Amino acid sequence: MAEFGFNEHHQNEVISYMRFARSKRVLRLKTIDSCFEELKDSRLVEETFTVDEVREMLDGLQVVVRGDVEMELINTAHTNVLLLRQLFSQAEKFYLRLQSDISELENRELLEQVAEFEKTDFKTMDKIIQETSKPKLAPLNEGGVSELLNKEIGRLQEENDKLKARLRTLESQAMSALDEKTKAERALKDLQKVQGEQQLAAKSQEISSLEDTVAALKEDYERSLNVNAASKKDLQENLISAKHELLRVQEQLALAEKELDKKFQQTAAYRNMKEILTKKNEQIKDLRKRLQRYEPSE
Repeated sequence: MAEFGFNEHHQNEVISYMRFARSKRVLRLKTIDSCFEELKDSRLVEETFTVDEVREMLDGLQVVVRGDVEMELINTAHTNVLLLRQLFSQAEKFYLRLQSDISELENRELLEQVAEFEKTDFKTMDKIIQETSKPKLAPLNEGGVSELLNKEIGRLQEENDKLKARLRTLESQAMSALDEKTKAERALKDLQKVQGEQQLAAKSQEISSLEDTVAALKEDYERSLNVNAASKKDLQENLISAKHELLRVQEQLALAEKELDKKFQQTAAYRNMKEILTKKNEQIKDLRKRLQRYEPSE
């Protein structure tokens, strides 16, 4: 069984299980043989049988054989479960998790190797096993198991020490990172404080500049208002003066017209013109009278 990768102890365990399975197989085959022998002794007592009688005997034999085979298969499956239970229980005591590949149970090559081993070396191994005491499943208080357990504890302790050392290294790195973070936060706060003061000074200067600009604009506006007020007052005064001057000029003009008209009336041309107009008006009146005389109204 070296090709299966077993050590001597496990190889002996496999051989023991195969011997057990072989004994069960032989016992079941004997049971099946006895079923046929019983049929021969109990039913085959006559020389001739009808077809129905043969069919009835075969059907009965089939039921018996089928029941025995089914029972044996079920018993074999349950036996394998008990074997796995023992193996898994021992593995769990050492905190191990065993795994199985069900597909390998139908591996034809491995099955042929097992069959070949059973045919050739099984008898030789039986002799060797018979010379030695039959091994049992090793309990926990045996020397080999204790040694294995101590090795496992030592390995776990070594791994635990490595983890502790790694943890201390990580803690040291974490503390260094925390210090760096604290320094960075302090530097950031100082920088923000300086920037805040600079921004506050810049804003204060900007506000002061804006206040000066507003004051200058206000002063210019007030000056403009004063200038406008003075200009308005001067304009009003000039307007009043102009009105007074206009009235005076109009009055002088009216007097000049009256004076001119008076002077014009005193001239010889005016008197001659007036006399001519008077004569013309009298002539017109006389002509109207004559006309009315010659052309009386109807």
